[in-house]
Amino acid sequence: MNPKIKICGLKHPDNIRDVVALDPDYIGFICYPGSKRFVGQLDANWVTGLHGVKKTGVFVDAVIHDVKSAILQYGFQAVQLHGAETPAYCAELMGNGVEIIKAFGIGERFDWAMIAKYETVVDYYLFDTKSSQHGGTGERFDWTLLENYMGSKPFFLSGGIGAENIVDALRLGDSRLYALDLNSRFETAPGVKDIALLRNTLQTINDE
Repeated sequence: MNPKIKICGLKHPDNIRDVVALDPDYIGFICYPGSKRFVGQLDANWVTGLHGVKKTGVFVDAVIHDVKSAILQYGFQAVQLHGAETPAYCAELMGNGVEIIKAFGIGERFDWAMIAKYETVVDYYLFDTKSSQHGGTGERFDWTLLENYMGSKPFFLSGGIGAENIVDALRLGDSRLYALDLNSRFETAPGVKDIALLRNTLQTINDE
């Protein structure tokens, strides 16, 4: 079975409608003001009206009260934590009826042992390319580093996934790979997804 698909970094209603029509499993809204894909003035009431896809709020070291407020405001069904959030922070969010996805930036020196502390307080991990930008770089990390992951918790794979390497991602052969996170390699501008490219890529995935 192919992994689920998350399309992240959405901010424009018309573009979001077109993305949802492609029937991904998750869509991501970046609630971090430092991102070029920050949701900004996107109408939260409009977002709550989107159905048939899991709406994911992406946060970076946000005040936990603000995360809880955004869950209610936007109707998020999942929360992706992309900063240095602690296991205690994650545990406090677990009772809010959302999936918790903890992101980690992966590089040659990543300490794989440290993620075990999150085992009981998150639903999924997300492995992204290590960057001071907290994601959205369009750069891929060395996927052979995943061989160092000794845990059993399923993960999202992120960082530089594009049409040119999507088949490589599908053929990783890791049973823990839960979802692919598609973002900057599928854009015409930050926060604007290339619908034709996404449609063709999703067809490639379905054909695998």
